[in-house]
Amino acid sequence: MTKNLLNESDTFDIGGEETVHRLGFGAMRLTGEDIIGPPEDEENAKRVIRRAIELGVDFIDTADSYGPGVSERLLGEALTDDDDVVVATKAGLLRHRDGEWTPHGDPEYLHNQVLVSRDRLRTDRIDLYQFHRPDPDTDFEDSVHAFAEMKDAGQIEHVGLSNVTVEELETAMDIVDIATVQNRYNVGNREDEAVLNACESHGVGFIPWGPMYTVDDDGVAGVLDDVAERHDATRRQIALAWLLDHSDVTLPIPGTSSVEHLEANLAATHVDLTDEDRAALSGIDPQ
Repeated sequence: MTKNLLNESDTFDIGGEETVHRLGFGAMRLTGEDIIGPPEDEENAKRVIRRAIELGVDFIDTADSYGPGVSERLLGEALTDDDDVVVATKAGLLRHRDGEWTPHGDPEYLHNQVLVSRDRLRTDRIDLYQFHRPDPDTDFEDSVHAFAEMKDAGQIEHVGLSNVTVEELETAMDIVDIATVQNRYNVGNREDEAVLNACESHGVGFIPWGPMYTVDDDGVAGVLDDVAERHDATRRQIALAWLLDHSDVTLPIPGTSSVEHLEANLAATHVDLTDEDRAALSGIDPQ
């Protein structure tokens, strides 16, 4: 496969305004083990960020819960005013040292978190602010109204959702313009195909988290390897290429703490799937 490492994915306009390459970068793995605390080598984490930008990545996703706070801080320290990068972050999910992720969608908490995230990211306005997960103890509409208020106040440019149903997406769209939805989705797990279809209908970007979570699963790995062999690629590169090929609104955000893995992920943008490839990958029985 070509040794050209530049990000050659096509583009998508987030919120109809922010044009980014569709293959982005997920900054969750820049933190310490189990997504808690800082990484052992913070300078290496910043090198990964800088290398991503050098290679044409202009969409980076993070969250206040990654670290917590560590991923946002590292991005704030590594990025400069000259970087033409859309940074997306999230609020509404707490990270505990015992490994739990706890939804917390209280509007007052969300209003506090946007201030903290802006400070860590060293920005007056967050490009894309996403509600990380609906909170069963808080009315969903109340949480979304908090994001609408942040947008009206000029604290954020665009509103996104994460881990939502079609019904929740449509409910939120009645309150505020929704630019993106971030749900778990990959070649071996397509439970949220209906959400992706809804995003396509509404022109909403779909950010598939866990884009390579199933690449080593039985029934998936073999098919990926067969396609990869035809392209002198890896199964992970084929999994990313499939996401880019599957829908024009997908914005995969593979994450890594390694420059080498970052470059390998970007090489997926040079894979052109054939009809034979698509048929084989579509034939995978998703979980």
